[in-house]
Amino acid sequence: MNNIDSVKHEQDISSDIYSNMTIEEFLENDVEGFEFVKGELVEMSPASRRHGRISINIIRYLDPVVYDNNLGELYTAETSFKVGERVLKPDVAYVSYERLIGDDDKGLPIPPELAIEVVSPTDVQAHVVQKAFAYLSEGTQCVWVLDPETKTVTVYKSETDIKILTSEETLTGDDVVPGFSCQVEKLFE
Repeated sequence: MNNIDSVKHEQDISSDIYSNMTIEEFLENDVEGFEFVKGELVEMSPASRRHGRISINIIRYLDPVVYDNNLGELYTAETSFKVGERVLKPDVAYVSYERLIGDDDKGLPIPPELAIEVVSPTDVQAHVVQKAFAYLSEGTQCVWVLDPETKTVTVYKSETDIKILTSEETLTGDDVVPGFSCQVEKLFE
């Protein structure tokens, strides 16, 4: 068996192992590069340089407010959150200290209070909106969707409370992350 066949064989074995995984097993063991949606593993797109830079910019401006005010914790895209019958990995997420539960060595068994998604070139708009609504329906208070192409942030607070902010406007944490504000333009630098 050559190297390519060997890798494919290992992937086939991995797929078989993971195909019967429950949501609890996924949350316990996590599978890098995948989310768990409606009983199936969904492969995540690899992040581009721009995607990574925007995610870091969000953390750069959000972390001082969260840390200095002892509000809670921020998480990166490697962290799993149970969101109803899904396990999702937002690009950046916030959970207040009051809500933090579970084992530090496993994914969080709760949805984040703030989920932040950076749109990738391969993302389908309908799927991005469905994901935002999934977060909200399970208790996430706010979802920010950053679109690098349009340099806009769509703020979802409910299925009917949706606002698009342009680069000249200011994104605020409202009552989810009190004290946070940042000009949208800075997130895309």
